[in-house]
Amino acid sequence: MKIINVDIMQDTSEIVHYDEMGIPLYVRIGELSFYPGKKALCHWHEDMEFIRILKGEMNYYVNGHNVLLKENDGIMVNTRQLHYGYSVCQHDCTFICILFHPSLLSANKTLYRKYVQPVLDNRQLDYLYLDASRRESSLILKYLDQISERKKGGETGYDLEIVGLLNLLWRNVFSLSERGQPETEDTKASDIRLQKDMVSYIHQHFSEKITLDDIAASVGVCRSKCCRIFKRYLQQSPVDFMNIYRLEVSAYLLRNTDNSITQIAVDCGFNHLSYFSQQFIRHFKCTPREYRHNNL
Repeated sequence: MKIINVDIMQDTSEIVHYDEMGIPLYVRIGELSFYPGKKALCHWHEDMEFIRILKGEMNYYVNGHNVLLKENDGIMVNTRQLHYGYSVCQHDCTFICILFHPSLLSANKTLYRKYVQPVLDNRQLDYLYLDASRRESSLILKYLDQISERKKGGETGYDLEIVGLLNLLWRNVFSLSERGQPETEDTKASDIRLQKDMVSYIHQHFSEKITLDDIAASVGVCRSKCCRIFKRYLQQSPVDFMNIYRLEVSAYLLRNTDNSITQIAVDCGFNHLSYFSQQFIRHFKCTPREYRHNNL
């Protein structure tokens, strides 16, 4: 089974590996079983993200909103939003994932300012749920299907067709966005910033011996508020989130370096090899040695 590992920068932004250099577009059909634990790491990016459920269901978190994506439905996640998807009761899910940078829609500056920028700048628009039973949503979902088909066909000029479809899709996104979303409370906006900063702190200091107190102190909050924010927005404790990130980094090092397993464990903040191995098996369902062998 192919394992997908999301590459995350220290500020929690994802490194998006576009399909072709110079064209900020990513299109693929994926399954949650491709991800360790059937769950992606929490991240954000400058790109717009669209998910279309082909089979099964997926839980999706966007800035603390818990959204259940049902079969045939989908979601649009606005730029720079903290988000991740994970399985419902460990069931698998097949989906279309499309990411593109808004610059693909910037051929005309006036049109960009009129129709694209208002969506990107809408602080109340974290996401749009795409309900297949509603006309405008169903049109967006139809365009997502067509984009996926063009990518799969791979004919000469398919990327030009996709850009055209993205413009048609965006007309419906703009129309839906004009209806607005519930206002974001000041407290919620503040907590989201704190969440991003604490996750960023973990990403920058994961190799060190850091405690819950350290994570909370990095943004000037108490332990209990730190835990509440992680629970609300990531459904994890700060320590669980940190350990999972450490494991993801260790998996990257196992795949891409010749460092010993003991050295990798230490570099990722695990002081005891036995504990590292225990946590690795729990997360990846194999030992570090087996993981390295399977990913040569």
